[in-house]
Amino acid sequence: MSLLFSPLSIRSVTFRNRLWVSPMCMYSAVDGLVQEWHHTHLAQFASGGAGLIVAEATAVVPEGRISPRDAGLWSDEQRDAWTPIVRAIHDRGASAGIQLAHAGRKASTWWPWARERGSVPAAEGGWTTAAPSAIAFDGFDAPVALDLAGIDRVVEAFADAARRALEAGFDVLEIHGAHGYLLHQFLSPLSNRRDDEYGGSLENRARLLLRVVDAVREAAGPEVPVFVRISATDHAEGGFAPDEASAVADWATQRGADLIDVSSGGLVAHQRIEVFPGYQVPLAETVRRGGRIPVSAVGLITASAQAEQVLADGAADAVFAGREWLRDPHFALRAAHELGAEVAWPPQYERAHWR
Repeated sequence: MSLLFSPLSIRSVTFRNRLWVSPMCMYSAVDGLVQEWHHTHLAQFASGGAGLIVAEATAVVPEGRISPRDAGLWSDEQRDAWTPIVRAIHDRGASAGIQLAHAGRKASTWWPWARERGSVPAAEGGWTTAAPSAIAFDGFDAPVALDLAGIDRVVEAFADAARRALEAGFDVLEIHGAHGYLLHQFLSPLSNRRDDEYGGSLENRARLLLRVVDAVREAAGPEVPVFVRISATDHAEGGFAPDEASAVADWATQRGADLIDVSSGGLVAHQRIEVFPGYQVPLAETVRRGGRIPVSAVGLITASAQAEQVLADGAADAVFAGREWLRDPHFALRAAHELGAEVAWPPQYERAHWR
């Protein structure tokens, strides 16, 4: 039996398989409102057999958007725009998750295909960004250091967005603590130079992330899974490291997180990453520590046999993929076919099921 196509139950949710769609920004929202593009984009993965589809990094406050075109969940209007998309995912048999995010010092930037690069000027829709310390990401405008009241507002915003996500029907809430965005900025000594209770020791640097876990867990109640995405290393000297990531993952699970979504990098422009198929899987295995902490693996996982082997090796409990889903929105159906796994196909596609 294929491990990749065995179900996985977390709290009240049973995922039909362990091949999941990573959150991928589409930079196609208008004032934080998702559009028809998002509906088609996400629903197709459910038709293609995904077990879980996690919607893109969705800002909990307007100033938390990576770009002016990012999705948001700080208003009820935005919640209502997500609702039919979640329904479409459910109607096709998949579970729906959303990644709640705040970009911190990496906010207010141009989207990837814009002609410009760096920070968006205020005159063109940009804004002043916030971070743990007033240290700019290379090539971006300098942020303002959050005061204690500002930190409290961030925690409240995550909780409010979590409640709206549940009202929209999402099954899973993921907290974005990776890729150089705000919660990761607090975790790393390269971006966090604070001298108060949110800086210095690892315990202090992890304080905001853990407060957000507490707040989202409370909003989620006992039935809804809460995931946390972390960058397990900054790939830079003096930065956040795998042993620290393991400790933070342990603390997060003790506070109610159900799964750690293990990625890496994104904090500094001078990072040095050796990229190859499955390059982040060893980091997931390190955080998982023999199965004590449930984790997912991600990073150039593009083939069915490769994804199956990640689980067979005990490196992770589930696999997220991104690029391969964009290339083939029916990646899961193809993978099941290649692995000889018996899964339910949409009746409209059954003619492709048989050899």
